[in-house]
Amino acid sequence: METLKSEYSHIKGWGIDNDPQDEPNYPMKNYTGDDHMRIRWKRPTLQKVDVELLLSTERPTPSAVFGSKNPPRGLSGMIRRYAFKYSENEFKHWLPLLLADRVDVVEGMIEDLIHLKFPRVVKERGWYALAKHAPGILARKIGVRLAVLAAIAGIGTYKLAKS
Repeated sequence: METLKSEYSHIKGWGIDNDPQDEPNYPMKNYTGDDHMRIRWKRPTLQKVDVELLLSTERPTPSAVFGSKNPPRGLSGMIRRYAFKYSENEFKHWLPLLLADRVDVVEGMIEDLIHLKFPRVVKERGWYALAKHAPGILARKIGVRLAVLAAIAGIGTYKLAKS
């Protein structure tokens, strides 16, 4: 270790973490177990890929363990596939994923209706609690939704009348 320190001593900070006795968290660390052997770490066996898995452009191989029993499907799946064509540092990746989440919720509601299960939107959105504890916020939320629906209906009516 001394030869390494002298050979590269011109590099600021070189070898600062070479001595395990000199780590800032030394008193709390146990140097007898696997943590001390992290240099010899081996990749764990990979989980079997038996569903479609969307992979990042930055990391083209799947992680060792992943959770995906619900593969991408329907319109939300198409949007997700589009999003994963782009790098994670672009809005073209994240914004479609946000949209796909919203579309997936609507798809789930439609699927529930097909199976004659009616969504409990008021309960699931927490509107009972808002009505009890923050009625002003609830009124604003409902007002905004009604305004958006009215705007959409107005635009649709205008386009129909114009054509």
